[in-house]
Amino acid sequence: MMRMIQPQVIKDAKLFINGEYRDSISGESFDTFDPSTNQKLASVARASEEDARVAIDVAQQTFRSGVWSGMPVAERTKILCRMSDLVLERVDELALVETLDVGKPIKESLGFDIPRAAANLRFFAEMANYVNHEHYDQSKYMSYSKYSPAGVTSLIIPWNLPFMQMTWKASAALAAGNTVVVKPASYTPLSAVMLGEIANEAGLPPGVMNIITGPGDTVGAEMTRHPSVRRISFVGDSTTGRTVMKNAASQLIPVSLELGGKSANIVFEDADMDEAIAGSIEAIFKNQGEICLAGSRLLVQESIYDLFLEKFLAAVEKINVGNPLDEDTDMGALVSKGHLETVDQYVQIGLSEGAKLAAGGKRITNLGPGNYYEPTVLYDADNKMRVAQEEIFGPVLVVVPFKTEEDAIRIANDSIYGLAGVVWTNDLRRAHRVAAMVHSGLLWINCWYYRDLRTPFGGSKASGIGREGGKHSFEFYTEAKTVTMKL
Repeated sequence: MMRMIQPQVIKDAKLFINGEYRDSISGESFDTFDPSTNQKLASVARASEEDARVAIDVAQQTFRSGVWSGMPVAERTKILCRMSDLVLERVDELALVETLDVGKPIKESLGFDIPRAAANLRFFAEMANYVNHEHYDQSKYMSYSKYSPAGVTSLIIPWNLPFMQMTWKASAALAAGNTVVVKPASYTPLSAVMLGEIANEAGLPPGVMNIITGPGDTVGAEMTRHPSVRRISFVGDSTTGRTVMKNAASQLIPVSLELGGKSANIVFEDADMDEAIAGSIEAIFKNQGEICLAGSRLLVQESIYDLFLEKFLAAVEKINVGNPLDEDTDMGALVSKGHLETVDQYVQIGLSEGAKLAAGGKRITNLGPGNYYEPTVLYDADNKMRVAQEEIFGPVLVVVPFKTEEDAIRIANDSIYGLAGVVWTNDLRRAHRVAAMVHSGLLWINCWYYRDLRTPFGGSKASGIGREGGKHSFEFYTEAKTVTMKL
């Protein structure tokens, strides 16, 4: 029986700097909206470049003080693990805010986003105790390495998975001993700002984590060009990523960029069809398709193309689009009116290019004034079409037929992006051949979206630069120093 999660009063959001919530220097604010109703959720403090400089200066002074960077790793671990526990204690509240702010189904916020955020904090906190420091002996000399915290770290977070992405970045940077300044997306700032309360309750020293909200072209720009910043981790679209990289270059700040994707989801004729259909449905319609890892290009071998498409469309019809607070909802609302219009424009472009419409293709109006869009399938597409080349970031799947394994690999790699890929096959040799040949930072075989936090995460080509996860996060958020001593 369907159960409705009841919303609570959502608090207005302020800047979190030096362990305190405060208004912006200008006193200005902006509104954030519930995508399922387009009604105002809360007022949010609008930071300026001056606020960003204040937050960065606080983070720099705190870093230099050694209150966190000089704290024994075991003590840092205790505080971050306490933060993880507090996230789980507040899972219902955080999940509700996440769903109201993003428009995603409550079952995803409760079942994945917030628990994964807690796991992020605990994983990197504990791993900090086991980061290896090398030493090498020669006949008259000994050399050893030290990995010291880099310093002030700017973290710029996207709107699709705000709380999970924030903890994914911040937990590693903090575990390494850095201080951080975080800017969540203006569409979805509410859950990220709440992490300040949790940090204070857990005993994180003031100034170690600072959270500011405001426009990317002002606040974000300052965070990526300020001379006190020593690391930048950005998640977002590839165009903005290029701007971040240009800004960082002016101060020679190392960057980690996770950018756009147009991942190929390849189904071979020997795949388990039911398994491939279920996985492919999730790979494009989870979180309304607003996931950089989405399998948004479905490549299906011609010998099973018609049968697969028939069964796939039957599964699409069963997707329950509805109020994100209903526990039975599979797909909620898109993040904003503007994004809804962009997604619809892409569908029209695809039809004008010659793709055929098999399902969806229009806004849902019988659910009220929210930003609801039908799960959409465009088929018989050519990989050269814009809808097959450009990231739509919505519930729109483009289906492309292929003949041979070589054909599938060629189509998969015919993209400016290289973030992820999926292969469905029961041929073990084929699975590994294709995995080796597809140009992507991640590739799943007979599954999608599973992440082991120990493994490297990131993309190639226009999908980004650098890798985070496990030891790769600690390598990025630290400075390596070699010390050599004559014996």
